[in-house]
Amino acid sequence: MSPNLDSAIKSQVPALLLRRLFGASRRDEAKQLQRTPAPAPVGRRRVFVQTETGCVLGMDLDRGDNAHTVKRRLQLALNVPTGETSLTFGDRILENDLSFIRPDSPLLLTRNSINRSCSTPCLCPVSKDFEHKDCSGLVEMLGCSSSCARVKRLVDDVVTAIRSGVDPVSISSGLGGSYYFRNVLGDRVAIVKPTDEEPFAPNNPKGFVGRALGQPGLKKSVRVGETGFREVAAFLLDHDNFANVPATALVKITHSIFNINCPVNGGNLAPAHDQQQQVNSKIASFQQFIAHDFDASDHGTSSFPVAAVHRIGILDIRIFNTDRHAGNVLVRKLNGGTGRFGCQTELFPIDHGMCLPENLEDPYFEWIHWAQASIPFSEEELEYIRNLDPTKDVQMLRRELPMIREACLRVLVLCTIFLKEAAAFGLCLAEIGEMMTREFRGMEEEPSQLEVVCMEARKRVAEWEPFSATAEHGEDTDFQFSMDVLGEYNDVMRSPRFSGPGSKGSSFRSPLSKLIESVDEGSDGHEDQIESDRVFYAGWNTPNNPSSSKPIGQNGIASKSAMNRSADEQLPSSMCFVRLSDMSADEWDVFLEKFKELLKEALHESARTAAGQRMKQRLGTSCKF
Repeated sequence: MSPNLDSAIKSQVPALLLRRLFGASRRDEAKQLQRTPAPAPVGRRRVFVQTETGCVLGMDLDRGDNAHTVKRRLQLALNVPTGETSLTFGDRILENDLSFIRPDSPLLLTRNSINRSCSTPCLCPVSKDFEHKDCSGLVEMLGCSSSCARVKRLVDDVVTAIRSGVDPVSISSGLGGSYYFRNVLGDRVAIVKPTDEEPFAPNNPKGFVGRALGQPGLKKSVRVGETGFREVAAFLLDHDNFANVPATALVKITHSIFNINCPVNGGNLAPAHDQQQQVNSKIASFQQFIAHDFDASDHGTSSFPVAAVHRIGILDIRIFNTDRHAGNVLVRKLNGGTGRFGCQTELFPIDHGMCLPENLEDPYFEWIHWAQASIPFSEEELEYIRNLDPTKDVQMLRRELPMIREACLRVLVLCTIFLKEAAAFGLCLAEIGEMMTREFRGMEEEPSQLEVVCMEARKRVAEWEPFSATAEHGEDTDFQFSMDVLGEYNDVMRSPRFSGPGSKGSSFRSPLSKLIESVDEGSDGHEDQIESDRVFYAGWNTPNNPSSSKPIGQNGIASKSAMNRSADEQLPSSMCFVRLSDMSADEWDVFLEKFKELLKEALHESARTAAGQRMKQRLGTSCKF
């Protein structure tokens, strides 16, 4: 569930009094206090407010400001309607108390009505005398207190280059808007991906539009406009640069090259050549550009170092990466080394916008096919896994990315615990990945072994005495996405079909039946930098989908007429076997205890099932014949 939408401080005292009346221990009270983040300073703070159509305004909050004053400033500055809207910060709906908002935080203004048309006219005329000019810098970093001297240096280089007349370059490949930003020498130093130009976002430059920021995107449990947060989270979770994730930060960045589909004031859209003269501010992920020779799909994987593959796999498991394909693993040759092809290679994982979903989905780990994944972990890798602390990781993300949703943090905790237990049990990387991957039988998905364990743990939580009364009344807490936002989201709970964690063997299903590669043949070889844009759903082209007759182009991408259709028509239904987001804090604690108990049983059962069986031959999509 979403955390308390009012002030955490106001609700903390009565909550603790109730817990004492019902016999809660001091240990429970301490845990409750730990869950409540420390209030941020209530002095003057600079924040960045973004509308659901992508417009961004930087403003300074005073001590007495509330959501109404923020909306009023936004209305005066951008001439946008603010009636029947909500100001949100991650899971929270902001009202009077803004004391916990940290400096440099991104806020989102969303409409409460079902009609979310981007072309809705603004009915609040504003005189130019009241317009507020955003006098912020060309690039401003959001938060990022501990991240990165490297990113700050890159930002300085980019700003110097822009002022010297060196403009960024738009990337033509992929489904989302992405840009190379350069230094004064013209060298590419950063990849910038605006949040409002993602696939299905309002200002997507490739025709894939139809949803507002905050609605479900390519993945039903990854919302439009929030992949940039995940890019930064992956970098922050890559402790000691263990997996070589490039330095990444969240920024507010201003330039005329950015795409705008919807005018700010509800007027007619200006021609493309006029749009280029407008200076547009965006919230975007800002990632260091990695010079590389090719990606993992362009070369045989035999020469890849075992340690490099293991480190990427360890990161992917922790963050539950749903889109690790060969195209988003960059490869750099190292001179003077030895290997099968006469050189050593270094790997750099990129494009982590589809990690940390709000619910368990079907992940995709292409390294599960590679021979390196079947080699046992080294002692150094096992030591790194043993030292992982999901509690500290959650605290760090709450501090650095306070807008990240609680459901995403729960996925991180669950997967880190699973990784630690499975590695300690002696499983290799491929075996761990297989336990997390769903099996596709006939026309249906079956839950993964990890999901089966979670389903059984949830069943035991419901049967646990303190929660049994609620379960008997059939109370079903509202899911994170409201029904008007989700449309026909297929949230299937299929636990009655499975009796325990040992009821299903390990399996792997290639997602090629759902995904199609979309590589722009005229690109310059850097399409691998696009966040999961090389892979796009073909799930709507199925017999069960009424839109299956949509024409498909030569590259496997829907034709222009199909691209302009509603995003809800283009996305396939997603299946959810188990929810993590609708549990209370106490239920979550009990769930984790039950999960750990059941996981040990599942690991032993999996070992017995696999005994005497040969490891399946794995054939990856990046293999060459």
